Amino acid sequence: MPYVPDLRVLLTAGYRVERDGIAYVVEPVDLGAVVLPTGRVVGCDPLIPHTTPFVEEVAPGRYALRAWVAVVRRDGTEDRRIAALQLVVADAPTASWTMALLPGQDPASLGDDDFFGYAVGAGTATLADQVAIDAVNEWDYDQLDEAFIPAQVPEDPIEAVVAAVVDEPTGANVYVVGAGWGDGRYATYVGRTDDGRITAFVTDFRVVPPPP
Repeated sequence: MPYVPDLRVLLTAGYRVERDGIAYVVEPVDLGAVVLPTGRVVGCDPLIPHTTPFVEEVAPGRYALRAWVAVVRRDGTEDRRIAALQLVVADAPTASWTMALLPGQDPASLGDDDFFGYAVGAGTATLADQVAIDAVNEWDYDQLDEAFIPAQVPEDPIEAVVAAVVDEPTGANVYVVGAGWGDGRYATYVGRTDDGRITAFVTDFRVVPPPP
């Protein structure tokens, strides 16, 4: 079975870890509400085609989206990266984490260091409703450029976050955030309470190393 991290440390304001002379300090930034008209959650790079939602669903509604920003300090320099993207489903303690799966994926087939994750090819990521992602997939480049691609990308990753309603009838929207260090493949995890209720979906961009 694959290793599943305990994300509670990463999702703690002021969490700090130092590794190989590099210090990481994490702080949350609330981005706004994500409208989920179906409750079928998709994690993906919204600027490349992807339509398959996770097996786990939530009730339709509005849910808070939160970025966890890591301040990375080394050799007298400082960089800021989005370390995780959290879709907050319930304001309740998370007791356990499991990997978010697509239909047909079996975590028992993975090795200890393997994971299922979505590919990032345009340096961006989102957690949104399937309706929203289906709508974006129908857009041409000019529409994507106008809505989500700034003429000049700010250095601060939070200032670079862009949001837009992409399906007017339902109000489904998409927040486009920078994915950690950029292109790659990233796993999303589902948090649950002791009695199995979903508390959150979290994409870990593998910026912050696990605690020693």
